[in-house]
Amino acid sequence: MNKRSIVLRDLEARTCLKIIAGINNFDKERVLQIVKAASQMKATCVDISAREDIVIEAIALASDTAIMVSSIEPSELIRAQELGADMLELGNFEALHDEGIFPTAAEVLAWAKEIMDAKTTALISITVPGHLTVAEQVELASQLEELGVDMIQTEGASLVETSSAGALGQIEKARLSLANTLEISKAVSNTFILTASGISPDTAKLAIASGAHGIGVGKYVNKLESELEMLAAITALRSALAKTVQVSAVGL
Repeated sequence: MNKRSIVLRDLEARTCLKIIAGINNFDKERVLQIVKAASQMKATCVDISAREDIVIEAIALASDTAIMVSSIEPSELIRAQELGADMLELGNFEALHDEGIFPTAAEVLAWAKEIMDAKTTALISITVPGHLTVAEQVELASQLEELGVDMIQTEGASLVETSSAGALGQIEKARLSLANTLEISKAVSNTFILTASGISPDTAKLAIASGAHGIGVGKYVNKLESELEMLAAITALRSALAKTVQVSAVGL
Protein backbone atom coordinates (compact mmCIF):
# COMPACT_ATOMS: atom_id res chain seq x y z
CA MET A 1 0.00 0.00 0.00
CA ASN A 2 1.47 3.38 -1.00
CA LYS A 3 1.66 6.34 1.35
CA ARG A 4 -1.30 8.18 -0.19
CA SER A 5 -3.49 5.11 0.31
CA ILE A 6 -2.30 4.77 3.93
CA VAL A 7 -3.18 8.40 4.67
CA LEU A 8 -6.63 8.11 3.11
CA ARG A 9 -7.25 4.81 4.92
CA ASP A 10 -6.41 6.35 8.30
CA LEU A 11 -8.53 9.42 7.61
CA GLU A 12 -11.50 7.24 6.69
CA ALA A 13 -10.98 5.21 9.87
CA ARG A 14 -10.59 8.41 11.95
CA THR A 15 -7.20 7.20 13.18
CA CYS A 16 -4.99 9.62 11.27
CA LEU A 17 -2.01 10.70 13.40
CA LYS A 18 0.19 13.56 12.25
CA ILE A 19 3.35 14.32 14.21
CA ILE A 20 4.37 17.95 13.82
CA ALA A 21 8.08 18.75 13.78
CA GLY A 22 7.32 22.42 13.18
CA ILE A 23 6.83 24.84 10.30
CA ASN A 24 9.76 26.94 11.52
CA ASN A 25 11.93 24.11 12.85
CA PHE A 26 15.07 24.20 10.71
CA ASP A 27 17.25 22.10 13.01
CA LYS A 28 17.79 19.26 10.53
CA GLU A 29 19.17 16.78 13.03
CA ARG A 30 16.23 17.37 15.35
CA VAL A 31 13.66 17.17 12.57
CA LEU A 32 15.10 13.91 11.26
CA GLN A 33 15.03 12.47 14.78
CA ILE A 34 11.29 13.21 14.90
CA VAL A 35 10.77 11.78 11.41
CA LYS A 36 12.61 8.61 12.40
CA ALA A 37 10.48 8.15 15.53
CA ALA A 38 7.24 8.84 13.64
CA SER A 39 8.18 6.39 10.90
CA GLN A 40 9.27 3.69 13.33
CA MET A 41 5.96 3.88 15.21
CA LYS A 42 4.00 4.12 11.94
CA ALA A 43 2.40 7.50 12.51
CA THR A 44 0.30 8.38 9.47
CA CYS A 45 2.42 11.39 8.56
CA VAL A 46 5.00 13.79 9.90
CA ASP A 47 4.80 17.54 9.29
CA ILE A 48 8.08 19.35 8.56
CA SER A 49 9.34 22.74 7.37
CA ALA A 50 9.83 23.50 3.68
CA ARG A 51 13.61 23.85 3.63
CA GLU A 52 14.74 21.78 0.66
CA ASP A 53 17.58 19.82 2.27
CA ILE A 54 15.33 18.81 5.16
CA VAL A 55 12.53 17.77 2.80
CA ILE A 56 14.87 15.63 0.70
CA GLU A 57 16.41 13.82 3.68
CA ALA A 58 13.06 13.35 5.44
CA ILE A 59 11.55 11.72 2.35
CA ALA A 60 14.53 9.39 2.11
CA LEU A 61 14.29 8.47 5.80
CA ALA A 62 10.54 7.83 6.08
CA SER A 63 9.24 4.41 5.09
CA ASP A 64 5.49 3.94 5.53
CA THR A 65 4.99 7.41 7.00
CA ALA A 66 3.95 10.21 4.65
CA ILE A 67 5.93 13.45 4.59
CA MET A 68 3.82 16.59 4.86
CA VAL A 69 5.56 19.91 4.20
CA SER A 70 4.20 23.07 5.81
CA SER A 71 4.60 26.68 4.74
CA ILE A 72 2.58 29.83 4.15
CA GLU A 73 4.45 30.38 0.86
CA PRO A 74 2.68 28.59 -2.02
CA SER A 75 5.94 28.56 -4.02
CA GLU A 76 7.69 26.60 -1.25
CA LEU A 77 4.89 24.04 -1.17
CA ILE A 78 4.87 23.67 -4.93
CA ARG A 79 8.62 23.07 -4.81
CA ALA A 80 8.16 20.49 -2.02
CA GLN A 81 5.71 18.65 -4.27
CA GLU A 82 8.36 18.59 -7.01
CA LEU A 83 10.82 17.11 -4.49
CA GLY A 84 8.40 14.27 -3.74
CA ALA A 85 6.44 15.38 -0.65
CA ASP A 86 3.33 13.29 -0.12
CA MET A 87 1.26 16.07 1.44
CA LEU A 88 1.31 19.88 1.44
CA GLU A 89 0.05 21.95 4.36
CA LEU A 90 -0.77 25.66 4.16
CA GLY A 91 -0.14 26.59 7.79
CA ASN A 92 -0.09 26.06 10.69
CA PHE A 93 -0.37 29.71 11.59
CA GLU A 94 -0.11 29.54 15.37
CA ALA A 95 3.64 28.92 15.17
CA LEU A 96 3.96 32.24 13.33
CA HIS A 97 1.98 34.45 15.71
CA ASP A 98 5.16 35.52 17.50
CA GLU A 99 6.32 36.92 14.16
CA GLY A 100 3.12 38.96 13.89
CA ILE A 101 1.65 36.80 11.13
CA PHE A 102 -2.15 36.65 11.34
CA PRO A 103 -3.47 36.00 7.81
CA THR A 104 -6.99 36.92 6.80
CA ALA A 105 -9.50 34.45 5.39
CA ALA A 106 -9.12 36.10 1.96
CA GLU A 107 -5.34 35.61 2.03
CA VAL A 108 -5.65 31.95 3.01
CA LEU A 109 -8.19 31.31 0.25
CA ALA A 110 -5.98 33.01 -2.36
CA TRP A 111 -2.95 30.97 -1.29
CA ALA A 112 -5.05 27.79 -1.31
CA LYS A 113 -6.20 28.49 -4.88
CA GLU A 114 -2.60 28.94 -6.00
CA ILE A 115 -1.61 25.63 -4.43
CA MET A 116 -4.60 23.77 -5.85
CA ASP A 117 -3.83 25.10 -9.33
CA ALA A 118 -0.39 23.50 -9.06
CA LYS A 119 -1.56 20.24 -7.46
CA THR A 120 -0.42 16.99 -9.04
CA THR A 121 -0.24 13.95 -6.75
CA ALA A 122 0.22 15.47 -3.29
CA LEU A 123 -2.67 15.61 -0.84
CA ILE A 124 -3.52 19.20 0.12
CA SER A 125 -4.29 20.34 3.67
CA ILE A 126 -5.26 23.92 4.52
CA THR A 127 -5.25 25.29 8.05
CA VAL A 128 -8.20 27.48 8.97
CA PRO A 129 -6.61 30.13 11.20
CA GLY A 130 -7.79 29.89 14.81
CA HIS A 131 -7.65 33.67 15.27
CA LEU A 132 -10.54 34.19 12.85
CA THR A 133 -14.08 34.45 14.20
CA VAL A 134 -16.11 31.25 14.15
CA ALA A 135 -18.29 32.65 11.36
CA GLU A 136 -15.18 33.45 9.29
CA GLN A 137 -13.74 30.00 9.91
CA VAL A 138 -16.94 28.26 8.85
CA GLU A 139 -17.22 30.37 5.70
CA LEU A 140 -13.57 29.74 4.81
CA ALA A 141 -13.95 26.00 5.42
CA SER A 142 -16.95 25.90 3.08
CA GLN A 143 -14.98 27.75 0.39
CA LEU A 144 -12.05 25.39 0.79
CA GLU A 145 -14.36 22.41 0.37
CA GLU A 146 -15.73 23.94 -2.83
CA LEU A 147 -12.13 24.37 -3.96
CA GLY A 148 -11.58 20.64 -3.52
CA VAL A 149 -8.89 20.54 -0.84
CA ASP A 150 -8.35 17.12 0.68
CA MET A 151 -8.13 18.15 4.31
CA ILE A 152 -8.89 21.09 6.60
CA GLN A 153 -6.90 21.57 9.79
CA THR A 154 -8.20 23.42 12.83
CA GLU A 155 -6.20 25.25 15.50
CA GLY A 156 -6.68 27.55 18.48
CA ALA A 157 -4.56 26.50 21.46
CA SER A 158 -2.16 29.44 21.22
CA LEU A 159 -5.05 31.79 21.96
CA VAL A 160 -5.96 30.01 25.21
CA GLU A 161 -4.42 30.54 28.64
CA THR A 162 -4.66 27.63 31.06
CA SER A 163 -4.61 27.69 34.83
CA SER A 164 -5.20 24.05 35.73
CA ALA A 165 -2.87 21.07 35.90
CA GLY A 166 -3.33 17.53 34.62
CA ALA A 167 -6.22 16.46 32.43
CA LEU A 168 -8.25 19.60 33.15
CA GLY A 169 -5.39 21.77 31.95
CA GLN A 170 -5.11 19.71 28.76
CA ILE A 171 -8.82 20.10 28.09
CA GLU A 172 -8.60 23.85 28.73
CA LYS A 173 -5.72 24.10 26.27
CA ALA A 174 -7.53 22.19 23.55
CA ARG A 175 -11.00 23.59 24.02
CA LEU A 176 -10.82 26.23 21.28
CA SER A 177 -9.38 23.80 18.72
CA LEU A 178 -12.13 21.34 19.62
CA ALA A 179 -14.86 23.97 19.38
CA ASN A 180 -13.56 25.10 15.98
CA THR A 181 -13.52 21.47 14.82
CA LEU A 182 -17.12 20.98 15.92
CA GLU A 183 -18.34 24.09 14.10
CA ILE A 184 -16.43 23.33 10.89
CA SER A 185 -17.51 19.68 10.89
CA LYS A 186 -21.12 20.88 10.71
CA ALA A 187 -20.36 23.00 7.66
CA VAL A 188 -18.42 20.52 5.49
CA SER A 189 -19.32 17.01 4.43
CA ASN A 190 -16.81 15.94 1.78
CA THR A 191 -13.53 17.12 3.30
CA PHE A 192 -11.46 15.43 5.97
CA ILE A 193 -10.82 17.40 9.18
CA LEU A 194 -7.72 17.24 11.32
CA THR A 195 -7.66 18.77 14.80
CA ALA A 196 -4.28 20.15 15.75
CA SER A 197 -3.02 22.51 18.46
CA GLY A 198 -2.98 21.46 22.09
CA ILE A 199 -3.89 17.81 21.49
CA SER A 200 -2.65 14.98 23.74
CA PRO A 201 -3.71 11.36 24.33
CA ASP A 202 -6.29 12.61 26.85
CA THR A 203 -7.91 14.99 24.35
CA ALA A 204 -7.49 12.89 21.19
CA LYS A 205 -10.81 11.16 21.75
CA LEU A 206 -12.52 14.54 22.23
CA ALA A 207 -11.20 15.63 18.85
CA ILE A 208 -12.68 12.58 17.14
CA ALA A 209 -15.97 13.08 18.99
CA SER A 210 -15.99 16.67 17.74
CA GLY A 211 -15.94 15.48 14.13
CA ALA A 212 -12.23 15.13 13.34
CA HIS A 213 -10.83 12.34 11.18
CA GLY A 214 -7.49 12.57 12.93
CA ILE A 215 -5.19 14.70 15.06
CA GLY A 216 -2.04 16.73 14.61
CA VAL A 217 0.33 16.74 17.56
CA GLY A 218 3.40 18.89 18.00
CA LYS A 219 4.76 19.82 21.41
CA TYR A 220 3.60 16.60 23.08
CA VAL A 221 6.24 14.83 20.94
CA ASN A 222 8.66 17.36 19.48
CA LYS A 223 9.68 18.88 22.82
CA LEU A 224 10.90 15.54 24.16
CA GLU A 225 14.65 15.06 24.47
CA SER A 226 15.21 11.43 23.52
CA GLU A 227 13.99 9.19 20.72
CA LEU A 228 12.79 6.67 23.31
CA GLU A 229 10.51 9.28 24.87
CA MET A 230 9.18 10.18 21.43
CA LEU A 231 8.44 6.54 20.66
CA ALA A 232 6.50 6.18 23.91
CA ALA A 233 4.54 9.38 23.27
CA ILE A 234 3.59 8.34 19.73
CA THR A 235 2.54 4.92 21.03
CA ALA A 236 0.26 6.61 23.57
CA LEU A 237 -1.32 8.76 20.86
CA ARG A 238 -1.91 5.79 18.53
CA SER A 239 -3.41 3.82 21.41
CA ALA A 240 -5.77 6.68 22.29
CA LEU A 241 -7.02 6.88 18.70
CA ALA A 242 -7.43 3.11 18.44
CA LYS A 243 -9.43 2.96 21.66
CA THR A 244 -11.65 5.80 20.48
CA VAL A 245 -12.47 3.90 17.28
CA GLN A 246 -13.13 0.69 19.26
CA VAL A 247 -15.52 2.48 21.59
CA SER A 248 -17.33 4.04 18.61
CA ALA A 249 -17.68 0.64 16.97
CA VAL A 250 -19.14 -0.85 20.14
CA GLY A 251 -21.53 2.09 20.38
CA LEU A 252 -22.80 1.36 16.87
